Amino acid sequence: MSQGPRSGLAAVSSALLAMSRHLEVRDVLKTIVASARELLNAQYAALGVPDDHGGFAQFVVDGVSDEQWKAIGPLPRQHGILAAMLHEARPERLADVRKDPRFEGWPSAHPEMSDFLGLPIRDGDEVIGALFLANKNCVKPEGGCGFTANDEELLSILAQHAAIALTNARLYERSRELTIAEERSRLAHELHDAVSQKLFSLRLTAQAAAALVDRDPTRAKGELQQVAALAAEAADELRAAVVELRPAALDEDGLVATLRTHIQVLDRAHTARVTFTSAGVRALPAAQEEALLRVAQEALHNALRHSGAGHVAVTLHKRGQDTVLRVTDDGSGFDPSTVRRAGRHLGLVSMRDRASGVGGTLRVESAPGKGTAIEMEAPGG
Repeated sequence: MSQGPRSGLAAVSSALLAMSRHLEVRDVLKTIVASARELLNAQYAALGVPDDHGGFAQFVVDGVSDEQWKAIGPLPRQHGILAAMLHEARPERLADVRKDPRFEGWPSAHPEMSDFLGLPIRDGDEVIGALFLANKNCVKPEGGCGFTANDEELLSILAQHAAIALTNARLYERSRELTIAEERSRLAHELHDAVSQKLFSLRLTAQAAAALVDRDPTRAKGELQQVAALAAEAADELRAAVVELRPAALDEDGLVATLRTHIQVLDRAHTARVTFTSAGVRALPAAQEEALLRVAQEALHNALRHSGAGHVAVTLHKRGQDTVLRVTDDGSGFDPSTVRRAGRHLGLVSMRDRASGVGGTLRVESAPGKGTAIEMEAPGG
């Protein structure tokens, strides 16, 4: 704020716009923390979202390197100054946090902090987070805090908008969860209708074969052949039902948004980092969008379950008049010629079938110890 009201207002506006661009909770938290640290010119910033067990469900920091953060160890508990902000719901501005009687120390790898400014993030009467900053980058008065009353007021404005952004992000994620639940319910209903009669017939025929196996082996053999035929029909019915179920999100949001959401969920659920980038891809015919999505899902499943990758990257971009999906990982890799001889291993046959079914091509690049790249090229987009 020392640069004048115009620059201060521009900085606040920039921070609020940055928060409003994100819909995922983790992205919103990171943006709030980075915006607060930059806005108030602090060395460190952090935001904790409390759980119901005395700890934090999420804790995001800015100004601390990944190496430092790993060395610090487990997430903090709700104690000391953090507990005061969460439970007393009031701002805390301190010249030296280490001299406060509530200070309970920190791990040996924790950076040294002195002047401190923190306040709760509230949604109505509920405290949904604690936002704090430390070590103001300025000349501090003798024995005083570098953070001023103006800083506290500015952070309070930011926290109010942070509460709105965080609440919206939570509502968005909840709506996505409900959509997934509805899709699962619809899938279960479709599969039940399509397959249940075949499975009932298969069960009765298997029971008949078991009853005949000792006294009439020839008839029992015929019944077992019927079991095999019914099982094959049931598998065909199941496959047809699944193929016909176009993902609901694809119709509502399109390929790019659906892929992005799917990959964000996988990134949260797995230890490997999963990223997505897209450039210049417009809407495609429904069959091509579904084929690209299914190939991406299969390739991601392989990378996350079997390759031991630390990073899986998905890209969607234009190549001439075509759309190209590429899924790469830094995992263990494999010999494609060996896999080709092994048949349906890793779902490669299914992916090739989906690509060729929409006039596209599928390429596989891999070698033991060198990671894997799966690329599908589809016309249009």
